[in-house]
Parts: sequence; structure tokens; C-alpha cells
Amino acid sequence: MEPPAAKHGSLRNILVRLFSFAVLIFAARFAIIVTVRGGSCDSADFCFFSDNFNLSTSGRSSDAEDPFSGKNWRRSVEHYAAVFQDFIADGSLSPNSRALCIDTPSGEDVLALKEIGVVDSVGIFKKPSPPLIVHGDGRRHPFSADSFDFDFDSFLELFNCCELIRTREINDVDSSPVLEILMKKKNKNPNFETETETVDSGNLVNKCSIPGYKREIVKNAEALIEEEPSKPWVILKKNVKNIKYLTSLVDISFKNRYVYVDVGARNYGSSIGSWFRKQYPKQNRTFEVYAIEADKSFHEEYRAKKGVTLLPFAAWVRNETLFFEITRDPSKKVMMKRSGMGRINPVQTSSSHMGDLDKIQGYDFAEWLKSSVTSRDFVVVKMDVEGTEFHLIPRLIQTGAICLIDELFLECHYNRWQRCCPGQRSAKYHKTYSQCLDLFTSLRNFGVLVHQWW
Repeated sequence: MEPPAAKHGSLRNILVRLFSFAVLIFAARFAIIVTVRGGSCDSADFCFFSDNFNLSTSGRSSDAEDPFSGKNWRRSVEHYAAVFQDFIADGSLSPNSRALCIDTPSGEDVLALKEIGVVDSVGIFKKPSPPLIVHGDGRRHPFSADSFDFDFDSFLELFNCCELIRTREINDVDSSPVLEILMKKKNKNPNFETETETVDSGNLVNKCSIPGYKREIVKNAEALIEEEPSKPWVILKKNVKNIKYLTSLVDISFKNRYVYVDVGARNYGSSIGSWFRKQYPKQNRTFEVYAIEADKSFHEEYRAKKGVTLLPFAAWVRNETLFFEITRDPSKKVMMKRSGMGRINPVQTSSSHMGDLDKIQGYDFAEWLKSSVTSRDFVVVKMDVEGTEFHLIPRLIQTGAICLIDELFLECHYNRWQRCCPGQRSAKYHKTYSQCLDLFTSLRNFGVLVHQWW
């Protein structure tokens, strides 16, 4: 006969085994549920997530553990949102679209689609990351062929110079599979003109594609002043108060760099110090500032200014030697130079008025801009070039550099009424106010947010 202690031990073992078996049964049932229904909101092979899904998580110790946090991740979401808004503007995407983002490791593009109203969106990647991303790739995914009407693969965005020919996977027993991607460089238009002459703005042809969302922003800009002002020097103060700055309309935090280019900067206090530094809304961003000024009388001042890069050249349509003309009044016996109020000429010619000519170096402003900034940067340009705008603007448009400028403040020079001499127009410029208005109108029609500067 077994002692009482042995009986109690056997009973305890039986109870432990029964409890372990029950736990195993429960765990197996839970595992089956996760396998069949995990990563999905019903038992079907695919469903889109509800409109009010929330990416908020708790218990995370750092940004590295949480892929849905951090400034860089959020900046990417905002960048993709801007791209997709352009697709909506041109009609290739709508809020009712069912969208698939291919090969998206962290789902910024998926979240961007949902935030702009395309809620039926999902991403695929070899490593799933619910709720935004499920397992799959561009050729193998768990959805039927007709599940989507909008597919997005951001890889080709890196190579807008090329078109995709084919892809194939190369398997090697001695190494990991290699994905071969064959792309063909697009041919440039052989009739493309690189030389820019002075032409009316109405004859300009846009050589780059400005996103649709920028065109929508232009519609919200302040109205152009259609009637020629009798006192343009008074209009400036009034017009500055009416300007609708781009940074007061949209968020720019997702941009890589922030650049301000003052073309025809004159002295530091003319516009950089008095206007851009103090009045332009920057959304707490630090801007790189470039001052382009050919007049040597201002160069020494900029050398003492921190945070400003001086380009001591004249913005022009090509790299060549120019003549910088300082206008003088022949009616006065004492001739005084008006520094910063000159204009440039490509060749030395005689004219009906007297002037001092200084030889300066001109450079291709459009090519400089294309080599200095990208479409991922936020670029503001102020241009006051004493009539040269009728050369520079066509060049910017022909080369496509105009598309790199997010906001343009342009002073257009014409035969305005003289402040000193009532009833007399300036003989310095031959363009009319009507031609200037045509230039502003054409730029806005292109989708350029341009403001009248005086």
C-alpha cells in the first residue's frame, strides 16, 4: 500500500499534465487564429483598413524600435503626399482609387495616400509591417490581378532620365539572387534650343513640367496689379502687405534644403537684411542665402556678412564678358554714379545717353541654378536685374530651371513715370508696363508663383 505522500505526488503530477495540456490546446487555437486571420481585417485574402486606423503605439523605448515615428519618417510621408496630390490634380489618381505601393519597406507612401484621402491603400514588401504593409513583391503578391487601379513603385522616380525596358532575376548557386534592371535613356529633343534671345513672354514655351498642385497654389496668390501705377515707388510698400507668401500657404518641413537667391542684390540692406531676414516667413527654417551682385562697390560689405554667399558676377544667359553700364544724367554738370542702378550689355555699344562702362563677368544663371539646387530643395528667388529679366526668364523656362524655383519675387523694368519729373517717362528702358504684365501672367499660367516687386 502506497504511503499518503506518494498518492498526493501522483495526483499533483496528473493535475500538472492536465493543466499543461489545456494550455497547449489554447495556444494551438490562438496560433490557428493568427495564421488564418492575422494581418487582415476579415477572413478574405485581402481587405483595406478602415478610415480611422491609428498608428499610435505604446511601450516603445526609442524611435529605432518604432518605424512609424521620427522626423525623417514624417518628412518622407509629407514628400509622398505632395507627389500624390499632383497625381490627383492631373487625374491619374482619385480618392476612390484602390492603390498598391510596391516594394515599400516602411510604408511612408501608403500612409501619405491615406492622409490625402485615398484610404483604400496598402503596400507590399518582402518583410510585412502591419497595418500598412503585407508580404509580397512586384511579381508575387496575395492579391488578384484586378484588385487595384493605381500602382506606385518609387524606384523609377530616382531615374526620371530613363524608361524601364525589363527586369529579370538571375539565380546563381554560389550567391544570392540578383535582380537585373534594364533601363534606356530617353532621347533629348534634337530641336531643343539652348540659345535664348530677348523675346516677348507670349512666345515662351515651357520646357519642364510644373506639378499640378503648384498651379493650384498660384490660384490663391494675390491679384496682379493690372493698371500701371502712377507712383510705383509708393505701390511697393502697399504691395508687400498684400503678398501671400508660399510659406504661409503650405508646409515646407519635408524639403531637404532651404535656399534664398537674391539676383541683383545691391547692398545688404536693400532686400536681404531689410526684407528677407526680417519679413519673409521661414517656418523656423535656416536658409542658405546667395547674393548675386556685379557692382564691385557692394562686394566689400558682403565679405563682412555671415551666412551670405556672394557671387560677384552678373546673372546672364551664357558665360561671357559683359559691360556693366552706370547711367549718368547728361543735363547735370556734376556727373555722379548711381551704384547698383546699372544694367548690363553683351557688347559695348554707343547710346543716346551717357554712361560709364565697366567690364564684368557674366555667367549662365539657369545652369548655375540647376547645378546648385534640386527639386527636393525649397528655393526662393528675388530678381531685380534692371531689364535683364526679359533675357533671364526665357532662359530659365527654356532650360527647365524655372521648375526649381518655388517662389519668385520679380521686379520688371519698363519706361515708368519719373519721380523727379512729372509727366516724363524713363528713357532707360524700352519695355512697357503692358509687356511686364504679360510676363507676370505667362509665368503664373506656367504654374510659377511669382509676385510683383517694385
